[in-house]
This record gives sequence, C-alpha cells and structure tokens, in this order.
Amino acid sequence: MALARQAVPPFVHLAAHPVRWRLLAELSNGDYRVRELVVRVGEPQNLVSYHLRLLRDSGLVTASRSSNDRRDSYYHLDLDRAAEMLTGACAALHPALQMASTPTELESSVPSMVLFVCAGNSARSAIAEALLRQRAGGRVEGLSAGTRPKPFMHANTVRVLWEEFGIDLSDQRPRHLDTLIDQPFDAVVTLCDKAREICPDFGDDPRWIHWSIPDPVASGSEDSYPAFLATAAEIDTRIRYLLPTLTALDPTKRSA
Repeated sequence: MALARQAVPPFVHLAAHPVRWRLLAELSNGDYRVRELVVRVGEPQNLVSYHLRLLRDSGLVTASRSSNDRRDSYYHLDLDRAAEMLTGACAALHPALQMASTPTELESSVPSMVLFVCAGNSARSAIAEALLRQRAGGRVEGLSAGTRPKPFMHANTVRVLWEEFGIDLSDQRPRHLDTLIDQPFDAVVTLCDKAREICPDFGDDPRWIHWSIPDPVASGSEDSYPAFLATAAEIDTRIRYLLPTLTALDPTKRSA
C-alpha cells in the first residue's frame, strides 16, 4: 500500500510519453537540431519543441548554440543524469532492482575503427582519440583528423591529457582529414558543428555521430585551461557511453 501511494518517479513520468521516449532514444545516439529531430521522430515541430522543453526542464536534455550557424541549437542528452534518474526509479520500485549507474564495458573481441573529426585537430578530436585509446585498452582503434588542421597540438591539449589522464601527446601532430579519405571506419564522430557540415562521406556506410562540443580555444578567456578541463571531462563521459554501443557494429564488413 505504501508503494502504491508513492509519486511516480520523474524518469518514468518523462519517458512514458511516446514522443519523449523517441526523442530520448534519438538523442542517446548523438546531438541533433530540432529540424533533424522532427524528421527522425516523424512529429510536427511544435510538438517536438514542446517535449524538448519538458526534457530540458527536467535536466535530462541541454541545448547549445551551433558554432556554425548561431540561429541553430543542438540538443544533447545527459546520459549520466538519465542513468541516475533511471537508477532512482528502479530503486523506488524495489531495493533489489538497484542498478549500476555506469555504462557497461565493451564486450566485442573484434576491434572497431573510429574516426574523430573537428576543425583544427589540435584539441577536441585529439582529446577524443587519446581518451578512447586509453579507455578501450586496444579493443577499439581510434584516429582523429581536422578539416583545417593546426600546425601543432594546442599546449593545453597536451597539458590536460598528461595532468588529468597520464597520456603523453607531446609528439603527436594534427592530421588532415584528406589523408584518411580512403580509410574505412565503423563510426565517424564529429565534435565540431562546422566540421559536421563539410565532413566527406566514407565508404562502407559507417555510423555517423555528432557531439556538439564548444571549442575550448575559443573560450574567450586569457587562461583557457579551465575550458580544456571541462572539454576533456565532457569528452571522457561521452567516450564511456560510446564504447558499449560499438559492440553493435560489424567490423568484419570493412575492406582489408
């Protein structure tokens, strides 16, 4: 009787609506603009915007202005927040249903190939490549490149990876995307709104993922290191949730 009188947990209330559930499912795979979500869920824009507002009010979804077109916004699902709310909902039903709030580990024994792309390949995509290699432990192969690569890695990229993760990137140089155009990939992850618009097609139909992450170099602060800390933390979180999804990919389809 006591359980029956409890309020419905917020996550259950939010996710139970079919439109919100579809929005959560789409955003679990990457960041999208409203017009893209309209197409993906097959609902009118006003309805999609209404449900996105409810998800934003709950803290599950955030929005950020596109660095490519300031009139656009990208929507992002906070998977850590979703895991926390889902864990709370299960525990409210029965203590034995307490769930782990961290993503599962990669189980596939066949390495997948992932490409990370941003503009300069001196910060975001380089950080993503390094963190994926560290977390995957050789079970995933990662590369990064830029559409307009810088001559050198940003000093704060090297610093944050060494001080926070123990990764030495001092000898790595940015790579141009054109040098990888013939390389097959299982997944291509763009971390820059501008790069997303001009990234070329890759063969073998890779999975396309977009992470709309602000450029820490453009933070506007004289000391940009705090922006690099925040960027590395966000990318590390996204990498943790990316790895389990790679088991659904089929690396055997790649050409030799």
